[in-house]
This record gives sequence, structure tokens and C-alpha cells, in this order.
Amino acid sequence: MAKQRGYLVLENEAVFGGILLDNTYQTRGEVVFNTSMVGYDQVISDPSYAGQIVVMTFPLIGNYGINANNLESDHPCLRALITREICPGADYGHYQQEITLEEYLHYHHIPCLTGVDTRALTKMIRTRGTMGGILVDSLDNKEELLQAARLALQPPPQGYVMQVSRKAVTRLGAGGKRLVLIDFGVKKSIVTALLKQGCEIFIVPASVSAREILAFNPDGVVLSNGPGDPLDCPYAIQTIAELIGRMPIFGICLGHQLLTLALGGKTYKMPFGHRGGNHPVKDMQTGRVFITSQNHGYAVDEKSLCIPGLKLSFINLNDRSVEGIIHKELALMSVQFHPEAAPGPEDTAYLFDDFMAMIA
Repeated sequence: MAKQRGYLVLENEAVFGGILLDNTYQTRGEVVFNTSMVGYDQVISDPSYAGQIVVMTFPLIGNYGINANNLESDHPCLRALITREICPGADYGHYQQEITLEEYLHYHHIPCLTGVDTRALTKMIRTRGTMGGILVDSLDNKEELLQAARLALQPPPQGYVMQVSRKAVTRLGAGGKRLVLIDFGVKKSIVTALLKQGCEIFIVPASVSAREILAFNPDGVVLSNGPGDPLDCPYAIQTIAELIGRMPIFGICLGHQLLTLALGGKTYKMPFGHRGGNHPVKDMQTGRVFITSQNHGYAVDEKSLCIPGLKLSFINLNDRSVEGIIHKELALMSVQFHPEAAPGPEDTAYLFDDFMAMIA
């Protein structure tokens, strides 16, 4: 595949050079980093990365190729991938590899800039915060590139959730408890975890109304992960607010933020977010510490949780940010991390059991 010199231009005027794989067109987005050592295939297929250029901090990416069973969606939603080194091809593949990472990115028209000093780039993001950036094959007209990089943080008119959510209802499983899963950009692994509970699942679009959800006569509702700012989803906040108290609700990642907003809480944008598979969280009830998988750039404001009956259930031990809430009286709970992992540890997979117990 064709390779040529390429550059990442950040809105703070920093430039990082590397080799562009197979693509010569420009793409821009919010530049974020992920610290996962494995699971790059699940990272790049996670719909929560819509609109973002993802920097992998682990130096070697692609060494076990791509297997469709590991992917979190039918197609990647990220804008571009940046690596220190990318495995060159089939000679270094895994026995389950179906295609190489390069072939996967090429098929889906996802640019990749490799040979980048990802350590220096990550340190800059940690210091400066996430920034807009643009991937190019030439530094001509640098002022125009800087302007484009600064505009990269602007979401589309309807937000990123509406770009990745399904358009029609999907029914999976049979028998057992009936769940409605609102798709804000859901990972396949969340669906798999719920199916393992023996549930019948109706996966519905993000724009669904409370009336439409109630028509399914569900035993519970799950609010999925997804991309972008939760405040870009007023329609979802209204729907969730109308469902509170009528049935058990379980929110994950973006779903956690949306549930908090529906309860009257607030959210804020983090400096560089949590993206990786090694984030320690503390269970405020038992004192136990779990290592979790996370992918989010927004968080719940703890000061806004002065809501009757609501209490903090998990907290992040790195920065003390809110990682979970639960209600003393209403059947609802939510977590900022991913109990289904993928990639990452499965320490908190028991939360799906807790939700089913809440329904029972």
C-alpha cells in the first residue's frame, strides 16, 4: 500500500511528522490518546470515538491483525489513527487474524499516521488538554491548516450520537426479562453481556421517545455508551427524565452522564479524559478497588449530586472524579466505566448481575 510523508497539525501550532498509510486526503478531529496495551481492534471500532483522531500510546499496534469477532461495530467511526509503529503485514499475524490492521483501515478509508513520537504527543495533550487537529500530507498554507484544526472541535449540527445510532429497532434474544437498550453508539460487547443474562433485548434509536419505550412493556432500560457531549442530546435527557421511577434504569458511560442530567445534575468537559484499560475506581460501599476500562471526555460534576436519594457509588482514584451513582429509593444505577470491558479487565462485570437483581 502507498506510503508518503504526513503531518498532524494541532491548533496550538505544534506539528508532528510521520508516514501516512495509503491516504492523501485531509481529515480533522479532536486529538485524544488511549493507553490500552491490547485491544486496538476494539478501540478503533468503538462508536464512542466518532469525530476523534485517536493516538495509541503503546508503541506497537497491529501485531495480531483484525478478527471480525473482536470488533465493537460494523465500521469504525474515528477520524484517524496515530501510532508509533504499525505492524507491517501478514508475516507477523495471529492465528485468528483475518486481515491486517492496514488492510482494515484501508477498506474503511481511515487514515493512519505512523512513525510519530506518540510519547511527546501524549505529554503535550496531558499538559495542554485535548485539542483540535488536522492530518495532512503537506504543510502548505499553514495558517489555513491551523484554522481548520481549531474548527475540528465543533460537533455536527445534531451531535455525534445521531451519526452513530441505529435508525430502526433491532430485536435480539427471546424469553427472560425484556430490556430496551437505547443506542447512543452502543458497543457490541454490551449487547453480548446482556444476552448472557438471558434477556430479550429491543435496541432502539437514540431519538426514541418515552412513549415508544413504554410500548415495549420492558422490565428495564439500559442507556448505552456513545460519543460527544451529553448536553448535545436534549431529546435523550427528556426521554430518560420521563422514564425515571417507572422502571429500573442502568446507564453506562454516556448513559451515566445522561441519567445524571435527567436527574438534575451537571456534567463538564475533562482536560484530556479517561481512555484506557487500567483506571482504578473505588466502590464507596465496600471500599474495594477495581481496575476498569474507560473511554470518555466528559464527567459528572460531584457538586451537582445534591439530589434527594442519590448517592455516589464509585469514585476514580486517580483524579477523584465521579465513576458511578445509585439511588436509595428509585431503581436506577449508572457507571462511567465499562463493566463489559472490551478491551480491558472484567473486574466489574458483576454489575450486569446487580442490574438484573434490581429488576427482579
